[in-house]
Amino acid sequence: MTEKKKVVALLSGGLDSQLAVKMMQKQGFEVSAVAIKTPFCDFDCGRGCGFEIRERADTLGIDLKTVYLGDEYIEMLKNPKHGFGSGMNPCIDCRAMMFKAAKKEMEKIGAEFIISGEVLGQRPMSQHGPALRTIEKESDLEGKIVRPLSAGLLGKTEAEKNGLIKREDLGMISGRRRIVQLQLAKEYGIEDPPNAGGGCLLTDPAFSLRAKDLFGHIETPTINDIDLLKIGRHFRLDQYTKLVVGRNYNENEMIKSLALSNDVLLEVRDHVGPVSILRGKNCDDYLDFGAQVTTRYSDAPKPKASVVITEKNGKKAEVLAKHAEEATYIKYRI
Repeated sequence: MTEKKKVVALLSGGLDSQLAVKMMQKQGFEVSAVAIKTPFCDFDCGRGCGFEIRERADTLGIDLKTVYLGDEYIEMLKNPKHGFGSGMNPCIDCRAMMFKAAKKEMEKIGAEFIISGEVLGQRPMSQHGPALRTIEKESDLEGKIVRPLSAGLLGKTEAEKNGLIKREDLGMISGRRRIVQLQLAKEYGIEDPPNAGGGCLLTDPAFSLRAKDLFGHIETPTINDIDLLKIGRHFRLDQYTKLVVGRNYNENEMIKSLALSNDVLLEVRDHVGPVSILRGKNCDDYLDFGAQVTTRYSDAPKPKASVVITEKNGKKAEVLAKHAEEATYIKYRI
């Protein structure tokens, strides 16, 4: 019995990458998958998508390896070679990093090429012809990336030149409409097809503003800094200091878990409200201000002062604070 040729798939959990896997399986390839996590596109982020992507791999009958791009991703984000999209999204550099990670797996298992669910023209920054070629060059994979859904519209890859795949078996999908993909999903028996996978926080306008502020004030943010960006209301107080105010119970608990030794936590003692965090070398200078803003977002009655508990390095203290007036804090809101 002839051993099946191997390919590696970049699996996002979305429909397009699943279809790419199905197309290769139909042509007789053994497919293994790599799923990429970053601090900004993390499928184990509590939204359940981590379970979903593993479930998709199981349904497809393929092995799944997850790769985490952490500090190296943050370093790239400081100055991406190919710039940003409409937000703080470095899509071309990001995709190149993902393919480099998949390339390691390809070489490890002796796979012939890498596949992805990318569709020509679907995303404005990274899925037009020149961008696709740039990504291949930057990841040192020229001729080694097959995009089955659109390959009939793209140049020949090594796999096609070598006869491993045939152009008539490749798709000719382009643009953002999903009519053809949904039809293919029916043909392949994919029930309840998901939306496009791989959502990235860096494309979100509000998150991008917070990210730009962070990178503008800290040379190399930590993963902890990034995680704090994902929750709360953010206020930039000075070059070194910011205030983050929780919006609900879950965010309050996350703020507590992210607090570092030099951070200050604030919480109104006798009323339901947020947990806030002051972070930065001047945070002690803003205790009263932070307490007033924390009180403002709590259920404490106006105009009476309330007791706010502060905590730093495990030491607690109390301050009295009235509601901050909007004009005093809104100018600092990111």
